[in-house]
Amino acid sequence: MNDVRINILIVDNNSDYLLVLQNYLELDDCKIITARSGNEALNLMRRYEFALVLLDVLIPEMNGFEIAERMRASERTKSIPIIFITANSLDQWSVFKGFESGAVDYILKPIKPVILQSKVRVFLDLYQQKKLLLIQAELLESKVSELLELKEVNCHLESISALDGLTGIPNRRTFDQFIGMGWKNALREQQPLSLIMADIDNFKSYNDNYGHLQGDDCLVLVAKSLVSCIKRPNDLVARYGGEEFIALLPNTDKNGALLVAERMRKSIERLAMKHDQSQVADRVTISLGVAEIIPQPFDSMADFIKIADNALYAAKHEGRNIVHMGTNCQFKSNNLFLPKIPKSFRKILEEVWLSKRGRVKTILSELLGA
Repeated sequence: MNDVRINILIVDNNSDYLLVLQNYLELDDCKIITARSGNEALNLMRRYEFALVLLDVLIPEMNGFEIAERMRASERTKSIPIIFITANSLDQWSVFKGFESGAVDYILKPIKPVILQSKVRVFLDLYQQKKLLLIQAELLESKVSELLELKEVNCHLESISALDGLTGIPNRRTFDQFIGMGWKNALREQQPLSLIMADIDNFKSYNDNYGHLQGDDCLVLVAKSLVSCIKRPNDLVARYGGEEFIALLPNTDKNGALLVAERMRKSIERLAMKHDQSQVADRVTISLGVAEIIPQPFDSMADFIKIADNALYAAKHEGRNIVHMGTNCQFKSNNLFLPKIPKSFRKILEEVWLSKRGRVKTILSELLGA
């Protein structure tokens, strides 16, 4: 079993006095180690950790002041408290010399056990508190390290969950989060919001002809090319599913969205990926649908995405490898009745609509007496 008692070093050239001091300090939690010379004391300090040194001032060859100065010069021993023991009266020079050498206290001979024990106990308590603080600091450092590692793991997992596993670009889950924020911002600021939906033309034929591994390579190249076409930090390109991709462009009207969509279409053509089974060209191409809106409280985000989706299918129907602009006529039809209603009443209806969209028409019919 390890000895966990606290070490105290007593340095005195008088062996009888060493025994007296040992008897005075017979404490359960202490281990008393003695030295009869300065060199012996310094050697012991290199081997053991001490909570306190009781040091006689008048030691031949190397006196207590010299031993203390050497202790202060060593990184290992400079913080050990020293109590000087002296038979001389405490003249002013001795006091200054002792404290200058590093003493924290003095004890005069003949020593009274009660005084010795009380002074030693103070430094033992301080030593134990220091040890406890070091242990707590190590535990805290360990916990901080664990938290940082956990945070790093969480960030990695969050990154994985936010990105498409194949292409490395944001996935549909991330897109759903971004469009939710983009929709709220556009509604609040009454700024245009645009969507671009893109689909690789005849991709099933590409997979069947070249194999799924090359099909995966194609998806990766298309994804990287589409991402390179957006320039602003708030824009987002995500893999929507299969060979479909979607781009969210905040604060972008239809003219800006059409320019980006055309840039995307040309970028895929420039990849010049061979596609012998394509019904459009000898290379991989994409079709794109575009939608734009300045959302109002009664508008539906799902309808907005549907407009882009319908525009994409229209582009495919019109021959593929083109950009088609969708129309938002359904948004306008939803709001045809609003000018007939007073503004204050309309505000109330908007709040009802947001909370109970499915029942709003029934409520309007009852209120208007329809």
